[in-house]
Amino acid sequence: LALVDGRLIQLTWQTEKAFVYNRADFKEVGEFRYDGEGWGLCHDGTRLVMSDGSDRLTFRDPKTFAVQSILNVTLSGQPARELNELECVDGLIYANVWQTDNILRIDPKTGKVTGMIDASGLLTPEERQKTDVLNGIAWNPQTKTFLITGKLWPKMFEVQFVPVPR
Repeated sequence: LALVDGRLIQLTWQTEKAFVYNRADFKEVGEFRYDGEGWGLCHDGTRLVMSDGSDRLTFRDPKTFAVQSILNVTLSGQPARELNELECVDGLIYANVWQTDNILRIDPKTGKVTGMIDASGLLTPEERQKTDVLNGIAWNPQTKTFLITGKLWPKMFEVQFVPVPR
């Protein structure tokens, strides 16, 4: 789900459609068609960034949904596959890796992963038994924090990503 100029754009996973809603009343005001699967979507201020579960991010025009460019994402020189939920923050792209508790920080100019967040400590072992994968990332610009959650998670976590000294 991405917010662009008062419109919410929602991907579908396998039906190759994106629905557009008016933010004020949530009425559907349009739709776009695309090829492939829709996994994650964010708006970088100019373009939409879309993931499809691969190592590629597709940059799209927010008005027409036309493909503008495709970026291959790499981690230590290898493809960073299964990119899922996305969040665009301060010129960077954050993507969770499906079926993991990892969130990657991606440079949108080079496609290189410039950091990795390990979110495995958010849930207790007891809570983890009843949950599914991490797949929710949202940025709160007022508090400069991320909201993290997952499928069947009992709560949402408000966190800051702090670099670990090397």
